[in-house]
Amino acid sequence: MVVSRFVRHSLFVFLCLSVIAAGMFVQAAAAAEFEPRVGQEGKDVIWVPTPQVLVDNMLDMAKMTAQDFVIDLGSGDGRTVITAAKRGARAMGIEYDTNMVALSKRNAAKEGVSDRTEFVKADLFESDFSRATVITMFLLQELNLRLRPRLLDMKPGTRVVSNAFTMGEWTADEIVSLERNQDCSYYCTAYLWIVPAKVEGTWTLPEGELALTQTFQTFSGTLKSGSKSFSVLDGKLVGDQIRFSVGETLYSGKVSGGTMQGTFTSGVRSAPWNATRSK
Repeated sequence: MVVSRFVRHSLFVFLCLSVIAAGMFVQAAAAAEFEPRVGQEGKDVIWVPTPQVLVDNMLDMAKMTAQDFVIDLGSGDGRTVITAAKRGARAMGIEYDTNMVALSKRNAAKEGVSDRTEFVKADLFESDFSRATVITMFLLQELNLRLRPRLLDMKPGTRVVSNAFTMGEWTADEIVSLERNQDCSYYCTAYLWIVPAKVEGTWTLPEGELALTQTFQTFSGTLKSGSKSFSVLDGKLVGDQIRFSVGETLYSGKVSGGTMQGTFTSGVRSAPWNATRSK
């Protein structure tokens, strides 16, 4: 009987110590969890989080829906990816810092969106983000410019939103600047670009030959019809949507690879038009 009591007492003490040790381990692990510091060094930039109010505005500017696939370049603590997922979209963050990736996964789990988010540890310039329909970013100007050729090669209509920094000569399609207040005391301007279709070259129309020169989402050129030549004016692309004027005639339509088609309007007369790329 004495031995039995001793054994029970020893087991009780062991269990108590185990529970205490486990609690201490959990507390130590929680204390050891990585916490990012504003201004901490990264691969190409220091980390400064985008204010949540601007994250919301950036996704609004992109007209993001649940059908979109959002990729955040340099995703930091994951807030943009998580916000997109909470709105119903699938979203991915590409981040070079391993600790940030782990933090983002924990944050996504806390917000209940792990099933719609993915965070990968990778170099932006070695990553494939061509699947995205929306790209978000908070990088430096020179990094934006390095990424610009790849962004312009994405599917027409892809929306690109940047916090604070522009794309150089590629003029933004929309700019939103928030009033600085307690919700946004720094970096309160966002820029939106819509990737334009590529139309530079020569196109054949029933009316003649259309020769276009493109600068990002704008273009100009000439329409040759017989012995006459007319200037193409006010050429504008919004994704794969195109519009331009020749004299008093306004053309609008859609670009799809090597074809364009739509409707032209001249005075009260409207009719369909189409063109095929010849070179």
